[in-house]
Amino acid sequence: MVNRINDKNISKLIEKNERLDGRDLYEFRDLKITPNYINETADGSAMIELGDTKVLVGISTDLESPYPDVPDQGMLITNVELTPMAAPHYEPGPPGDEATEIARVVDRGIRESGVIDLTDLVVEEGETCYAVFIDIHVLDYDGNLMDAASIGAAAALLLGRLPEIDEDGELDRDTYKDLPINGLPITLTGSKIGSKIVFDTTADEEDVRDSRLTATVKEDGNIVNMQKGESGPLSNEDIMEILETIQKKAEIYRERIKEAVEVQED
Repeated sequence: MVNRINDKNISKLIEKNERLDGRDLYEFRDLKITPNYINETADGSAMIELGDTKVLVGISTDLESPYPDVPDQGMLITNVELTPMAAPHYEPGPPGDEATEIARVVDRGIRESGVIDLTDLVVEEGETCYAVFIDIHVLDYDGNLMDAASIGAAAALLLGRLPEIDEDGELDRDTYKDLPINGLPITLTGSKIGSKIVFDTTADEEDVRDSRLTATVKEDGNIVNMQKGESGPLSNEDIMEILETIQKKAEIYRERIKEAVEVQED
């Protein structure tokens, strides 16, 4: 974490439209996507490196009984793990508030975008369905976990697969079919520091952040999910500026994910 002197330096720089690492206020750090990073045991995975933030996302599947209130739907479960390996201020144990919020935002973005039709995961209505688990492991923290986790989840889902079911009703881990995916939602975050809007915040910048807004954009450009964070206010102008920028940048990162997956498939 930065000290208070550095806090002031960061804030002063941003007010002058400058950043410690030399980026523009709307500029993202270098993004590296490594598809199928876990090749043997995951049913789809991706390693995301966004600057010095590193996140590994794995997809796993199982057979479960559907929830009684939605017998015609399969299951989607998103988990986030923040451990001291990623940053000293994370503690071992059950998920804390930050991990819970990231998991909720990623999960909601996927559900509300309709990228997975949960009815497609039903094997026998009211009896058996596929459960798709999205496990997000933060390996190294340097800010903007929300975007890194969301990009990783989108890439992993695009690579996802479902084991076929054998004649005994068990999963056949030798035979797979593609996970049914409809579109590729992108979730990104804009932050307010002082009077300025900033994207892809580092850990140091997040220490002085006043507020943030995360939004999920479908391929048709529609925004299907928003999450406000931190205690500071956002004006209507701030919100529109953030959303318009997210819509533009979503197209860039959607293509980056597709390109990474296509290279893997080739």
